[in-house]
Amino acid sequence: MKVIVLGAGVIGVTTAYYLAKQGAEVLVLDRQPGPGMETSFANAGELSYGMTSPWAAPGVPLKAIKWILMKYRPLILHPLISPTMWAWCLRLLQNCNAGDYRINKSRMVRVSNYSRDALTDLMADLPDLQFDQREMGTLQLFRTDKQVKASAADQEVLAEFGSPFEILDRDGCIAAEPGLAHVADKFVGGLRMTADRTGDCRMFTLALAKEAEKLGVAFRYGVTIEGLAPDRMRIAGVDTTDGREVADRYVCALGPYAPIVLKSVGIKVPIYPIKGYSITLPVTDSDAAPRSTIMDETHKVAITRLGDRIRVAGQAEIIGYNKNLGSHATDTVRHVVTDLFPRGGDVSKAEGWTGLRPMTPDGTPVIGPTVYDNLFVNSGHGTLGWTMACGSGRLAADLVLNRPPEISMDGLTVARYGQ
Repeated sequence: MKVIVLGAGVIGVTTAYYLAKQGAEVLVLDRQPGPGMETSFANAGELSYGMTSPWAAPGVPLKAIKWILMKYRPLILHPLISPTMWAWCLRLLQNCNAGDYRINKSRMVRVSNYSRDALTDLMADLPDLQFDQREMGTLQLFRTDKQVKASAADQEVLAEFGSPFEILDRDGCIAAEPGLAHVADKFVGGLRMTADRTGDCRMFTLALAKEAEKLGVAFRYGVTIEGLAPDRMRIAGVDTTDGREVADRYVCALGPYAPIVLKSVGIKVPIYPIKGYSITLPVTDSDAAPRSTIMDETHKVAITRLGDRIRVAGQAEIIGYNKNLGSHATDTVRHVVTDLFPRGGDVSKAEGWTGLRPMTPDGTPVIGPTVYDNLFVNSGHGTLGWTMACGSGRLAADLVLNRPPEISMDGLTVARYGQ
């Protein structure tokens, strides 16, 4: 069976790898000159199984107003004249209640935990795969007592879904992350998700693409996908700048651009691009730098150790398909790493980046079949594409090849949007 995978980000590459592992002939198409060049390029580096949650949560609308008014704010909303954007925002607000939050989180955790196990298996199969991986957990850092009290609800949810954690006071946070000893007056405690990992998503994507090539996967870069060609209830081919490519089955793994291509065949998925920022800087003092990932709860910024580098990522800017990196765009992430790890890295040598996260209003990714017999989707992972990549890729491959999925498909497919 020949399968064409659209997109060579971490989701597309993992999907291609698992398809080839099961004997499929696979072709991957991407407009970039190599794998992992867009959303996967310089993300936070978190494999955050314990922090898998939808953005749409009770209390978020009021918090969003506060965030918009902060100097170093986690959220920036541009009032564009865009019905698509406002419809997406409305659907997100409709999910900001306790009932929907619990349903959506349960669906996300199902994929996340499956992905954790899939990555464990993958590393056992490919022990030489290198991506600056560490297994030292994620520390959610609280600057106020109010944040500590509010975390009680998160602790209940973590316990319910079997995500191991520990509650830390100031000294406990410093024991977990000794580099914080230099700024002990800036926080009061933390919540540490002990099963979380870290790793460079792009390094992983590049390495796995090479392994996929060994299995026979063909990658064609510099090819722009113009649309899908329908033939009744099947896809007859994918139209590209190099002409039409034909296969038995197709997987759309185009991240934030998936809805554009799917719209060409009448499939509407509410995936919207949410812009995020990161900087990557060299470690100058290993003892004063982070050991794993620290999530600053106040600014919603993640600081992650990746080998001899520090990755700092955060912010959510709702501005459509805008990838400009303005002169002050990374001010928030720069402020947070300077505030918490002033001696850990050289911010003057930081490299800035911006990317688009493929967000759904309920937080749950879109994985599985469509109304077309031979078209499948693997997109909409939001900020958790790296976390969910291996599980999503293995699940999508099973579905494409008519193998029974290993986890429940409830609430994961395009069908939840009434299509």
